[in-house]
Amino acid sequence: MVMQCSYFSFELLAEDGPARRGRLITPHGAVNTPAFMPVGTQATVKGVTPQQLREIGAEVVLSNTYHLHIRPGERLISKLGGLHRFMSWDGPILTDSGGFQVFSLAKLMEISDKGISFASHIDGSRHDLTPEMAVTIQQELDSDIMMCLDECIPYPAGKDHAKEAADRTILWARRSLDARTDDRALFGIVQGGMYPELRLRSAKEISSMPFEGLAIGGLSVGEDRETMLAVLDTTVGYLPVEKPRYLMGVGSPVDILEAAARGIDMFDCVLPTRNARNGMLFTQHGTLSIKQARYKDDPRPPDEDCSCYTCRNFSRAYLRHLFLSREILSSVLNTIHNLHFYLELMSDIRHAIENKSLDDFRIRVKEIYDGDIGLRSR
Repeated sequence: MVMQCSYFSFELLAEDGPARRGRLITPHGAVNTPAFMPVGTQATVKGVTPQQLREIGAEVVLSNTYHLHIRPGERLISKLGGLHRFMSWDGPILTDSGGFQVFSLAKLMEISDKGISFASHIDGSRHDLTPEMAVTIQQELDSDIMMCLDECIPYPAGKDHAKEAADRTILWARRSLDARTDDRALFGIVQGGMYPELRLRSAKEISSMPFEGLAIGGLSVGEDRETMLAVLDTTVGYLPVEKPRYLMGVGSPVDILEAAARGIDMFDCVLPTRNARNGMLFTQHGTLSIKQARYKDDPRPPDEDCSCYTCRNFSRAYLRHLFLSREILSSVLNTIHNLHFYLELMSDIRHAIENKSLDDFRIRVKEIYDGDIGLRSR
């Protein structure tokens, strides 16, 4: 018997064409959608405290099964009260299964229908990860939303390779459902590379299973935006209307807007936090590279139209000084600003959907951010 979650629900509140405004209900609180999940890979969002995340407006964070399994281990986290208590975050947590990290970080990887065998990127120790293990680890972590183990493939990939990976992901999805032993949300993942027929088949198969939500994986891996959006156009219409849709690892402000306009509800990406540590700030007028000499004596905040803690209190000159001096505070203040920008963007998207004005808002943001380079990344 396949167990289903009774403590998780999704409610649609408004629509603007395919775009959806909704709300997730989880054991640790509600999440307004479309939502952006700050990435806390190793039980921390780099550069900010949980309290700062709350003050910025974050409602949900993402952590990663691969990293937490390797170090410090799910048993230790469980012994210390679970992931929420371990990282002192009382809001919802989604845990990725670790499939992407295994393929991008692990060494000497071997894959079969049984699962994945790999060497740790930290110390070379051997590990196995099966669909059943991925679910068991996430249950021990005590996250609110678990992800199935999927097979990620590089871009570009041949059609035979993409089909094999999509078929294996479907097989693993069934086994993941069978492995669930407690009342917790589990999302399936659609794969299929950049091949419309494979994406369509995967979407139909995964949607037919009793998951609480559906994710689209294997995008933002190097393909251009037009290819990504074409895959979304093929896929989204075959995902159940009544379940949340999660686009994994995306992305830039324009990517998020385009995907939200197509009916995506959940996003995550390292872009705002990673770029913050590298001195790139998102503003309502485009990106700003704080290391540039022209900001040496600039008394203005990063964004004069922003109300975040950083912009209320610090100048571009000071932030440039911190960055060039390699002060830790540089990463903290830049991260606060970038996450505030992203969470405000999501709030603006939700309001635009409610007002049926998303197309106008999307045009305005594209005029600012189209053409910016280096903005597409996991």
